[in-house]
Amino acid sequence: MTREEVLEILTEIFQDVFDDDEIELTDATTADDIEDWDSLEQINLVVACEKKFNVKFDMKEIQALKNVGEMVDTILSKVQ
Repeated sequence: MTREEVLEILTEIFQDVFDDDEIELTDATTADDIEDWDSLEQINLVVACEKKFNVKFDMKEIQALKNVGEMVDTILSKVQ
């Protein structure tokens, strides 16, 4: 799986979780860039990502994520 494929899938997940088809992710996207991204939605995102990519994140990994690019890197490290 390529970085671009992961980012494309993440974009679909974010659009679904936040019910906003206008969301376009970049590596630099953070919670500050998406209006409804709060701690509850973070949990929903993590669960959706775990299901879609068939991976598990531990709490330390989740807390260390600073932006979408780091999320992509973490997913790639788990699926390859």
